Amino acid sequence: MSAILQSEPAEQYGWRVLSVTTLGVMLCFINASTLNVALPMVADDLNASPVQASWILLSYMLLTTVLILVFGRLADLLGRKRLYLAGLAVLVAGSVGCGLSQSAGMLLVFRCVQAIGAAAVITNTTALLADAFPVHKLGLGLGLNATISAAAQSMGPVIGGVLVDSFGWRSIFLINLPLGALALAWAGHTLRQTSFTHNERFDVAGAGLSMAGVAGLVYALSMGGPNGWLDTHVLAGAAVGIIGMTAFVYSQRRRDHPLVDLSLFDDSMRSASYACVMLISMANVSTILLVSLYLQAAHGYDAVSAGLAVAPTPVGMMLASPLSGRLIGRHSHLTLCLWGLGFAAVGVLMLACVTGLPDPYAWMAPALFCVGVGNGLFLTPNNSGIMQGVRPGRRGIANGIRSALQNTGLVVGTALALSIATAPLSHASQKAAYAGRLSMVSQGEVHAFTGGCRTAFAVLFLLCSTAIAVLLWARDRNRAA
Repeated sequence: MSAILQSEPAEQYGWRVLSVTTLGVMLCFINASTLNVALPMVADDLNASPVQASWILLSYMLLTTVLILVFGRLADLLGRKRLYLAGLAVLVAGSVGCGLSQSAGMLLVFRCVQAIGAAAVITNTTALLADAFPVHKLGLGLGLNATISAAAQSMGPVIGGVLVDSFGWRSIFLINLPLGALALAWAGHTLRQTSFTHNERFDVAGAGLSMAGVAGLVYALSMGGPNGWLDTHVLAGAAVGIIGMTAFVYSQRRRDHPLVDLSLFDDSMRSASYACVMLISMANVSTILLVSLYLQAAHGYDAVSAGLAVAPTPVGMMLASPLSGRLIGRHSHLTLCLWGLGFAAVGVLMLACVTGLPDPYAWMAPALFCVGVGNGLFLTPNNSGIMQGVRPGRRGIANGIRSALQNTGLVVGTALALSIATAPLSHASQKAAYAGRLSMVSQGEVHAFTGGCRTAFAVLFLLCSTAIAVLLWARDRNRAA
C-alpha cells in the first residue's frame, strides 16, 4: 500500500472525507429515488408506455449494478480520487441531459449516462472512508455514511415531490448542476490520491464476463415478472447471465490478478452479509416505491403529499443508523443485523395488512418508520462486518461487491414489486397507474391494484424473513466450524 501522507491527524482527515462522500452519495441515491414520486408526471408528459416508464427507473439501477464491480477494481488500480472525480463529472453531465430530454427515449439514454457516473462514485465511498478513518473510529464513520446513504435514498421521494410540485419534473435533474459543481470542487480540494496495486494488471476478460453475466441475470430477473418467465428475451437473458457468471467465476480462479478476489467469500459470515444486503435492498426500495405509487394511483395523492407520506422511513433510518454505529462495540454485528432485519420484516408485514383500508396512511406511517429503523440498524454493522479484515488493496473490490449486490436488489426489487402490483391490471390501467390516475378509471381496477400491492408487500416480507434465516444459518455454520 502506498503511504498516505499524514499532514493532519487521521481522524480529522476521516471527517473531511466523510463530508466529501456525503455530497457524493446524496447525489447518487437521491437521483435513484426522486423519480419514484415524479414518475407519474414524467410518464404523462413524455407519453411513456408502461415498459418505458419501468425502464426509466430500472435503467439507472441496472447499468450502475453492471459497472460497480469494474469500477471497484479500477479504484484499487488507478486511485480512488481520480475515479471519484470522474464519476461526479459524468453524473452531473447526465443529469443536465435528463433535465433537457424531450422524449422518453432521450431520457433513458441520459439516465444511462447518469448511471455510469454514479457507479464510479458509489463504489468508492466505503473504501475512501476505510482508508481515511483510524480503526477505532471506522464503525462510527461507516455508520454515518450508511445513515446518509439510506436517508438520501429514502428522502428522494420527499425532495422529488416538492421539486416537481414547485418547478416541474425537470427540476429533479437540473438541480444536480449546482450541487454537483460543489461536490466536485470540495472533493478535488479534500481527497488525497492513493493507489495500492501499481504492479497488477486490470482483468479485461473478467470485466467483460462480469458485465455480461450481471446484465443478463438482472435483466431476466427484472423482466420475468411482467413478460413471463418463459418469454424468449427473458430466457435469453438468463442464459447469457448463467453462462457469463459461470465463465467469470472459472476465469477468476485461474487469474494471477483477478477482478474479484474470490477469497473474500471464504468467510461464511461475510458471504451471508453480502446476500442479506441484496435481500434488504429489494425490500426497502420497493416498499417506498409501492407506498408512493399506491397513494397516488389509488387514493389521489399529489406528488408532494406522496413524497411526504414516505418520510417516516428516512426519519427512522437517520435515528437508528448512528445508534447502530455506536452499539457495534457493545454488541456483535450479527445481533444488530438480526434486530434490524426483524424491525424491517415487521414493518413490511404491517403494510401488507393495512393496504386496502379506507384511510390506510394512519397505519402506514408507523409501518414505514419501522422499516426505516430496521434498515438503519442493519446497514452499519453489515457494512462494517464486510470490510472487517479486508486488506487496503482489496477494499475497493470488497465494497464493489457489496454495492453491486445492493444495486441488484434495488433493480430486481423494483421490477418485482411493480410487476406483482400491476399484474391484475389491463395494459390501459397499468398506464393509468403509472401516471397516478388509476382512481379515474374504475373502482374495480383500484381494488385490483390494491390487491396487487398487498401481495407485493407479502413477498417483500418473505424476503426479509429469508435474510434472517441466512444470517442464522451462517452463525450456526461458524459455531460448528
